[in-house]
Amino acid sequence: MQLELRDVRKAFDDKEVLNGIDFTFDQGKIYGLIGRNGAGKTTLFNCLSGEIHADAGEALLLSEEQKQPLDPERVGYVLSTPILPEFLTGYEFIKFFIDVNKDHVPADKKADDYFDLVQISQDDRHRLIKGYSHGMKNKIQMLCFIISKPPVILLDEPLTSLDVVVALEIKKLLREMRQDHIILFSTHILQLATDLCDEIVLLNDGKLEQVDHSIIGDPQFEEKVISLLKDENEA
Repeated sequence: MQLELRDVRKAFDDKEVLNGIDFTFDQGKIYGLIGRNGAGKTTLFNCLSGEIHADAGEALLLSEEQKQPLDPERVGYVLSTPILPEFLTGYEFIKFFIDVNKDHVPADKKADDYFDLVQISQDDRHRLIKGYSHGMKNKIQMLCFIISKPPVILLDEPLTSLDVVVALEIKKLLREMRQDHIILFSTHILQLATDLCDEIVLLNDGKLEQVDHSIIGDPQFEEKVISLLKDENEA
Protein backbone atom coordinates (compact mmCIF):
# COMPACT_ATOMS: atom_id res chain seq x y z
CA MET A 1 0.00 0.00 0.00
CA GLN A 2 1.15 3.52 -0.79
CA LEU A 3 0.00 7.07 -0.16
CA GLU A 4 0.65 9.17 -3.26
CA LEU A 5 0.45 12.97 -3.21
CA ARG A 6 0.07 14.71 -6.55
CA ASP A 7 0.54 18.47 -6.93
CA VAL A 8 -1.02 19.25 -3.52
CA ARG A 9 -1.36 23.00 -3.01
CA LYS A 10 -2.70 25.19 -0.23
CA ALA A 11 -2.54 28.96 0.23
CA PHE A 12 -3.85 31.30 2.88
CA ASP A 13 -4.61 34.71 1.36
CA ASP A 14 -1.53 35.42 -0.76
CA LYS A 15 0.82 33.07 1.13
CA GLU A 16 1.32 29.71 -0.59
CA VAL A 17 2.10 27.18 2.13
CA LEU A 18 2.03 23.96 0.08
CA ASN A 19 3.49 24.58 -3.35
CA GLY A 20 2.71 21.58 -5.54
CA ILE A 21 3.73 18.62 -3.37
CA ASP A 22 4.49 15.37 -5.17
CA PHE A 23 5.54 12.46 -2.98
CA THR A 24 4.90 8.75 -2.35
CA PHE A 25 4.86 7.16 1.12
CA ASP A 26 5.14 3.38 1.56
CA GLN A 27 3.43 1.09 4.05
CA GLY A 28 5.70 -0.35 6.73
CA LYS A 29 7.76 2.80 7.25
CA ILE A 30 7.72 5.68 9.70
CA TYR A 31 8.45 8.95 7.88
CA GLY A 32 9.86 11.80 9.90
CA LEU A 33 8.49 15.07 8.55
CA ILE A 34 10.94 17.86 9.37
CA GLY A 35 10.40 21.54 8.75
CA ARG A 36 10.85 24.90 10.37
CA ASN A 37 8.05 26.52 12.35
CA GLY A 38 5.43 27.72 9.89
CA ALA A 39 6.74 25.51 7.08
CA GLY A 40 3.31 23.89 6.64
CA LYS A 41 3.59 20.53 8.43
CA THR A 42 0.26 20.91 10.23
CA THR A 43 -1.34 22.36 7.09
CA LEU A 44 -0.33 19.24 5.15
CA PHE A 45 -1.72 16.99 7.88
CA ASN A 46 -4.95 18.97 7.98
CA CYS A 47 -5.37 18.57 4.23
CA LEU A 48 -4.76 14.80 4.40
CA SER A 49 -7.15 14.34 7.33
CA GLY A 50 -9.93 16.40 5.78
CA GLU A 51 -9.75 19.12 8.43
CA ILE A 52 -9.25 21.59 5.58
CA HIS A 53 -9.44 21.27 1.81
CA ALA A 54 -6.41 21.58 -0.43
CA ASP A 55 -6.74 24.21 -3.16
CA ALA A 56 -5.48 21.79 -5.80
CA GLY A 57 -3.98 18.35 -6.25
CA GLU A 58 -4.96 15.00 -4.82
CA ALA A 59 -3.97 12.32 -2.31
CA LEU A 60 -4.41 8.73 -3.48
CA LEU A 61 -4.31 5.47 -1.55
CA LEU A 62 -2.81 2.75 -3.74
CA SER A 63 -3.01 -0.98 -3.23
CA GLU A 64 -2.48 -3.98 -5.48
CA GLU A 65 -6.22 -4.09 -6.11
CA GLN A 66 -7.13 -0.44 -6.59
CA LYS A 67 -6.25 3.23 -6.66
CA GLN A 68 -8.66 5.57 -4.90
CA PRO A 69 -8.78 9.06 -3.38
CA LEU A 70 -7.70 9.09 0.25
CA ASP A 71 -10.83 8.99 2.40
CA PRO A 72 -10.40 11.04 5.63
CA GLU A 73 -12.18 8.17 7.40
CA ARG A 74 -9.11 6.05 6.66
CA VAL A 75 -6.74 8.51 8.33
CA GLY A 76 -5.85 8.49 12.02
CA TYR A 77 -4.69 11.88 13.28
CA VAL A 78 -2.83 12.30 16.59
CA LEU A 79 -2.83 15.97 17.52
CA SER A 80 -0.08 17.46 19.70
CA THR A 81 -2.87 18.32 22.17
CA PRO A 82 -5.10 15.22 22.50
CA ILE A 83 -8.84 15.70 22.03
CA LEU A 84 -10.78 13.06 23.99
CA PRO A 85 -14.16 12.86 25.80
CA GLU A 86 -12.93 13.90 29.23
CA PHE A 87 -16.30 13.16 30.88
CA LEU A 88 -15.71 9.41 30.36
CA THR A 89 -13.29 7.10 32.10
CA GLY A 90 -10.54 5.62 29.95
CA TYR A 91 -12.23 2.23 30.20
CA GLU A 92 -15.66 3.57 29.18
CA PHE A 93 -14.18 5.31 26.15
CA ILE A 94 -12.11 2.36 24.92
CA LYS A 95 -15.02 -0.05 25.44
CA PHE A 96 -17.24 2.31 23.41
CA PHE A 97 -14.55 2.62 20.73
CA ILE A 98 -14.28 -1.19 20.49
CA ASP A 99 -18.06 -1.44 20.06
CA VAL A 100 -18.01 1.15 17.26
CA ASN A 101 -15.11 -0.62 15.50
CA LYS A 102 -16.12 -4.21 16.25
CA ASP A 103 -15.46 -5.28 12.66
CA HIS A 104 -11.75 -4.62 13.24
CA VAL A 105 -11.51 -6.24 16.68
CA PRO A 106 -10.84 -9.97 17.21
CA ALA A 107 -13.65 -11.64 19.16
CA ASP A 108 -11.35 -12.57 22.03
CA LYS A 109 -9.98 -9.02 22.49
CA LYS A 110 -11.34 -7.04 25.43
CA ALA A 111 -10.73 -3.47 26.60
CA ASP A 112 -8.31 -4.65 29.30
CA ASP A 113 -6.17 -6.38 26.67
CA TYR A 114 -5.63 -3.06 24.94
CA PHE A 115 -4.85 -1.22 28.17
CA ASP A 116 -2.26 -3.90 28.95
CA LEU A 117 -0.54 -3.08 25.65
CA VAL A 118 0.20 0.49 26.72
CA GLN A 119 0.75 -0.26 30.40
CA ILE A 120 -2.12 1.74 31.88
CA SER A 121 -2.85 0.45 35.38
CA GLN A 122 -6.18 -0.99 36.52
CA ASP A 123 -6.85 2.03 38.75
CA ASP A 124 -6.11 4.53 35.98
CA ARG A 125 -8.37 2.72 33.52
CA HIS A 126 -11.38 3.62 35.65
CA ARG A 127 -10.47 7.26 36.25
CA LEU A 128 -11.98 10.11 34.25
CA ILE A 129 -9.90 11.03 31.20
CA LYS A 130 -10.08 14.61 32.47
CA GLY A 131 -7.58 13.66 35.17
CA TYR A 132 -5.16 11.89 32.83
CA SER A 133 -1.69 13.22 32.17
CA HIS A 134 -0.73 14.32 28.67
CA GLY A 135 1.18 11.07 28.19
CA MET A 136 -1.77 8.92 29.23
CA LYS A 137 -4.04 10.77 26.83
CA ASN A 138 -1.56 10.13 24.03
CA LYS A 139 -1.61 6.43 24.91
CA ILE A 140 -5.40 6.43 24.62
CA GLN A 141 -5.09 8.03 21.18
CA MET A 142 -2.66 5.29 20.18
CA LEU A 143 -5.12 2.64 21.34
CA CYS A 144 -7.75 4.12 19.03
CA PHE A 145 -5.49 3.43 16.05
CA ILE A 146 -4.55 -0.04 17.23
CA ILE A 147 -8.27 -0.82 17.42
CA SER A 148 -9.52 0.90 14.24
CA LYS A 149 -6.44 0.12 12.10
CA PRO A 150 -6.52 3.13 9.73
CA PRO A 151 -4.05 2.64 6.87
CA VAL A 152 -2.62 6.15 7.28
CA ILE A 153 -1.57 7.58 10.66
CA LEU A 154 -0.51 11.21 11.09
CA LEU A 155 1.33 12.20 14.26
CA ASP A 156 1.71 15.93 14.84
CA GLU A 157 4.55 16.28 17.38
CA PRO A 158 2.95 13.81 19.83
CA LEU A 159 6.07 13.24 21.96
CA THR A 160 7.15 16.83 22.51
CA SER A 161 5.81 17.27 26.05
CA LEU A 162 6.06 13.69 27.33
CA ASP A 163 8.43 12.41 29.96
CA VAL A 164 11.24 10.09 28.89
CA VAL A 165 9.58 6.83 29.98
CA VAL A 166 6.24 7.50 28.26
CA ALA A 167 7.99 8.76 25.11
CA LEU A 168 10.03 5.53 24.93
CA GLU A 169 6.89 3.43 25.38
CA ILE A 170 5.09 5.22 22.55
CA LYS A 171 8.13 5.00 20.26
CA LYS A 172 8.23 1.24 20.88
CA LEU A 173 4.52 0.97 20.15
CA LEU A 174 4.91 2.88 16.86
CA ARG A 175 7.72 0.60 15.73
CA GLU A 176 5.54 -2.43 16.43
CA MET A 177 2.58 -0.91 14.52
CA ARG A 178 4.37 0.31 11.43
CA GLN A 179 4.22 -2.87 9.33
CA ASP A 180 0.46 -2.45 8.81
CA HIS A 181 0.37 1.32 8.32
CA ILE A 182 1.80 4.35 6.56
CA ILE A 183 2.99 6.57 9.43
CA LEU A 184 3.93 10.25 9.06
CA PHE A 185 5.57 11.71 12.13
CA SER A 186 5.89 15.48 12.28
CA THR A 187 8.54 16.92 14.58
CA HIS A 188 10.95 19.82 14.82
CA ILE A 189 13.40 17.69 16.86
CA LEU A 190 15.91 16.22 14.45
CA GLN A 191 17.36 13.71 16.94
CA LEU A 192 13.90 12.28 17.61
CA ALA A 193 13.32 11.82 13.88
CA THR A 194 16.61 10.00 13.38
CA ASP A 195 15.99 7.75 16.42
CA LEU A 196 12.44 6.73 15.47
CA CYS A 197 11.93 7.10 11.75
CA ASP A 198 12.90 4.93 8.79
CA GLU A 199 12.98 7.85 6.38
CA ILE A 200 13.30 11.60 6.84
CA VAL A 201 11.45 14.03 4.63
CA LEU A 202 11.99 17.79 4.63
CA LEU A 203 9.16 20.27 4.07
CA ASN A 204 10.79 23.39 2.72
CA ASP A 205 9.50 26.14 0.42
CA GLY A 206 6.18 24.31 0.22
CA LYS A 207 7.62 21.08 -1.19
CA LEU A 208 8.69 17.70 0.18
CA GLU A 209 12.19 16.33 -0.32
CA GLN A 210 13.40 12.98 0.98
CA VAL A 211 16.79 13.03 2.69
CA ASP A 212 19.34 10.65 1.20
CA HIS A 213 19.32 7.71 3.61
CA SER A 214 23.06 7.25 3.26
CA ILE A 215 23.84 10.53 5.06
CA ILE A 216 21.67 9.89 8.14
CA GLY A 217 24.55 8.33 10.06
CA ASP A 218 27.02 10.94 8.84
CA PRO A 219 28.65 13.03 11.63
CA GLN A 220 27.72 16.13 9.62
CA PHE A 221 24.10 15.02 9.10
CA GLU A 222 22.54 17.71 11.29
CA GLU A 223 24.52 20.46 9.62
CA LYS A 224 23.51 19.18 6.19
CA VAL A 225 19.81 19.18 7.11
CA ILE A 226 20.06 22.65 8.63
CA SER A 227 21.71 23.96 5.47
CA LEU A 228 18.88 22.49 3.37
CA LEU A 229 16.25 24.20 5.53
CA LYS A 230 18.07 27.49 5.91
CA ASP A 231 16.51 30.50 4.25
CA GLU A 232 18.62 31.85 1.39
CA ASN A 233 18.45 35.33 2.96
CA GLU A 234 19.92 34.13 6.27
CA ALA A 235 23.58 34.56 6.92
